Amino acid sequence: MSLYRAFALEDAIVFAKSIPGFFPADAVLTCEEIGDGNLNLVFRVVNPQQNKSLIIKQALPYAKVVGESWPLSLDRARIEREALEIQYRLCPQLVPAIYGGDNELAITVMEDLSGYTIMRQGLIDGNIYDNFAEHIGHFIATTLFYTSDLGMNQQDKKLQSARFINPDLCKITEDLIFEDPYRDAENNNFTEDIRSEAEKLWQDQALHLEVALLREKFLTHGEALLHGDLHTGSIFVTSDSTKVIDPEFAYYGPMGFDIGAVIANLLLNYAAQPGWSSNHDILRERRAWLLSTISSVWNHFEQNFRNLWNTYGVDSMSKTPGYQDLYIEKILKDAIGFAGCKVIRRIVGLSHVADIDTIENELHRRQAKVTALEIGKRLVKQGRTAASIAQVIEWTEAAAKEGASV
Repeated sequence: MSLYRAFALEDAIVFAKSIPGFFPADAVLTCEEIGDGNLNLVFRVVNPQQNKSLIIKQALPYAKVVGESWPLSLDRARIEREALEIQYRLCPQLVPAIYGGDNELAITVMEDLSGYTIMRQGLIDGNIYDNFAEHIGHFIATTLFYTSDLGMNQQDKKLQSARFINPDLCKITEDLIFEDPYRDAENNNFTEDIRSEAEKLWQDQALHLEVALLREKFLTHGEALLHGDLHTGSIFVTSDSTKVIDPEFAYYGPMGFDIGAVIANLLLNYAAQPGWSSNHDILRERRAWLLSTISSVWNHFEQNFRNLWNTYGVDSMSKTPGYQDLYIEKILKDAIGFAGCKVIRRIVGLSHVADIDTIENELHRRQAKVTALEIGKRLVKQGRTAASIAQVIEWTEAAAKEGASV
């Protein structure tokens, strides 16, 4: 019989006291529930006397946005914790420390990042993070390389991939990103002022073909252990530090998916900027930084990935001249296509982004949605032709002009 129960504040305090050596036995702890996501409870437990704290994250057996009619496996908490442990081992400076957990209670206990800002909110506030591209490029390259056939023993990789079979959360991705936006699906969620734009998605067979090809890659290409949901709401930042959290969607999939997710969320903020920046000089500056950061994310990824491959690659056949270039070209094309899919789903799909939805001016909010859809469609349709990350910048700027005229 399962011991699972959804925690209340007092349960979180009791569990926190069970973490060996973290809090004194006689500590008087305080607790608050700080989660705002759809799938989990998140508690912050504090010892005010020590000014010391930790986070307890508990998976719920359903998606809060829908309710108990959308059940989810609690094993995703184990998957998330084990993914974090792997990522922390590979990039300790970029991942929160893990202090413990419990599989039956679906709990992970980790470092408190309250001194950080959720990157999505930081971008909405107009902040610039000059170290972000270097940090996230290093994180993606390192975690993907060392969990792939390029960087680990192939038989060990097969065994590891079996630990990260994640059907429930992959099903969410498969439906919400690669299917629902392209049909009149019950789970779609968009305002009536963009209904005509949504209906264009449903009728665009050329777009559907590219999405089908990307969906096939997501379903079948188990290249490396992905974070699986690497958006700006899953990244904590300061001016000089970056921490990646929430890999509960982790599974073995195509490398370009994680890179595409980062690019997509920078593009969504790009599309939203006219709603946040009334000053034209500030608007140009912020948009230029976002596009420059997209290029830098890819360039840092590529540089790190090639260096790891050349120095630590374990597959002798992968050293065949020309193979590395083709492999990285494939990742780039995949990343661009996946980025487009991610942008589109955040406008017409079930779950949106605050970058756009919290714009107060109705006309600016609609324009941001239309611009984002134009960017997303262009990336999906043209991703397979990409030769460099510079083309993403060109296509984005062209799509933004087209979207502004709609």
